[in-house]
Amino acid sequence: MLTKLFLLIVSLLFTISSVSQDEDLRSAFLIPSNLSNNAYAIVRWDDTKIEVKSYNDMTITTKRIVTILNSSGNYKHGANVYYDEHTKIKKLEAKIYDAVGKEIKKFRKNDFEDVSAVSGATLYSDTRMKYLQYTPISYPYTVELEIQVDHSSTGFIQGWWPIEGYHTSTQNSDYEIINSSQIPIKIKTSNFESYKIEKEGEFHFSARNLSSIKPELYSPDFSKFAPTLKATLTEFDMEGVKGSNDDWQDFGKWMNDKLIRGTQELPEKVKRDIKVLTANATTDIEKAKIVYNYLQEKTRYISVQIGIGGWKPMLASDVDRLGYGDCKGLSNYTKALLDEVGVNSYYAIIYGDRDIVDIDSTFSSIQGNHAVLCIPTESDYIWLECTSQTTPFGYSANFTDDRDALIITPEGGKIVHTTVYNTEGNLLNTNALVNFSDTGAMSASILSKSYGTQYSYHEGVQKQDLKDQKLHYKENWNYINGLNIDKMEYRNDRDSIVFTETIQVTAEKYASKAGTRLLVQPNVFNRSKSAPPRYDERKIPFEISRGSVHTDSYTISIDNTLEVEALMDNVTIQNKFGEYSVSIKEIGANQLTYNRKLTLNKGSYSIEDYEAFRKFCLEIIKVDNSKIVLISKS
Repeated sequence: MLTKLFLLIVSLLFTISSVSQDEDLRSAFLIPSNLSNNAYAIVRWDDTKIEVKSYNDMTITTKRIVTILNSSGNYKHGANVYYDEHTKIKKLEAKIYDAVGKEIKKFRKNDFEDVSAVSGATLYSDTRMKYLQYTPISYPYTVELEIQVDHSSTGFIQGWWPIEGYHTSTQNSDYEIINSSQIPIKIKTSNFESYKIEKEGEFHFSARNLSSIKPELYSPDFSKFAPTLKATLTEFDMEGVKGSNDDWQDFGKWMNDKLIRGTQELPEKVKRDIKVLTANATTDIEKAKIVYNYLQEKTRYISVQIGIGGWKPMLASDVDRLGYGDCKGLSNYTKALLDEVGVNSYYAIIYGDRDIVDIDSTFSSIQGNHAVLCIPTESDYIWLECTSQTTPFGYSANFTDDRDALIITPEGGKIVHTTVYNTEGNLLNTNALVNFSDTGAMSASILSKSYGTQYSYHEGVQKQDLKDQKLHYKENWNYINGLNIDKMEYRNDRDSIVFTETIQVTAEKYASKAGTRLLVQPNVFNRSKSAPPRYDERKIPFEISRGSVHTDSYTISIDNTLEVEALMDNVTIQNKFGEYSVSIKEIGANQLTYNRKLTLNKGSYSIEDYEAFRKFCLEIIKVDNSKIVLISKS
């Protein structure tokens, strides 16, 4: 009897303690002060349990309490749940609490909004999403969630981000995989040591009191410095198709055999047409260029998120018939065309993004967000972006360049690196003939050529209407008062991948007058305008992900009533971040030459290097704004 009474008391105390703890976590006034700094939201409690019962049976249960501090944090509550025929929502509830922790609203499963899980740019998708539609009446407020979802498709196992992005603190977070399936599970943790993440069991981890991270300019991708956990089964189900994943070769073999094989049959007419088009081509590269041009003229990109988790490409025959496809379908279609003319190519999975994000070569799992095609050569690979109707053959800068990708071969998967655009080749070369009158007016003819990564930064202007083209240059040269764009011409050499801009401009009051003198800034068209911000204490190392070179050469003619009174000093600065040089000299009566070169080196740098880099940028800005003095001869 006493034992039963004792157990009852312990149970009651535990229940009271748990209730009290939950109440503490619902009150915004009980947030530790260090977690509020620079935070839009605080994860008060996140307990995620993933129970793997077999290769095709998995349940994910989540209890979550998040306090939203301001409108910028509204999307961080995590009350978004995706589902389809292989994903069943068993429980979905939310409660809203005010600042003191008093419940003000409750949502059950049917109260959540139910929409297609993709944007309007997607033509087909069989995935839907339930999300919490709540407009707060005041801040802060707290959202408490309880979610349980059954999955028969186990290719994706939810990973863990103890810090859920910038401006988000974590008070308590637990992550646990309970494996009763006997199927081996692989996990990989990154950056745990720096954040004191605790390991509670083989697949059980916890995090406590992690302060938010504030974004800083030139920061690497968030995953490179924040704590993350990836998990995957070595045997899994992808919408009814059993998969195997011991390593990348094994995973790639599954993709080739189960997702790609049997999808590349083309109509007989297309086979005949593509053979006729390539009949006179003498090399595989020449054939591939013809095929790529055929693709670009015949098809367009539309997102299609159906078929084995959105990972199986459309049939090549359907892409041909419809004239559209997503990245998977278009890449697969291009491969089918190349196969038909005897050119070997590989379907490839990659992360497509302006930031450089790698497929993790040390951890085989379902990764990537984009499909491309690559053609092996004797020494390297040529990468084809099959979703664009304008991208030059083999050009991948600024979206799929310089990163590890997974190519799918009949023998299995293989990690290879995409094209690296070297600093010297990322060139913007500008030449100009500039005239200054005795009134301070300026007129100029500009010839600018962009190469490498610079090409994609510039060639888009040709697709804009006339008004937006003029606005583009006025915004780029916004330091020139009263600038008029008088003429614009473009030449896009897609074979050599060079974009040429020929621009004529005028400005009535470019130079400033001081009595009989004119103060003139000779760097007319390529000034550095802003420096990286100063941080009292930078927290994150920084990187320059792509190097570049800017060269400028101006021939400056001055009115024959003027002469040079003073020139700026020539300057050369060289350090590990790059090199900067400027020179100006008289080359004849009433004529000057101005030359500038800025090289910015690709590299990863320490926190301690940042201030030196910032000073380098400030010195460039200072010199770029230097003036020369012209004086009236009379």
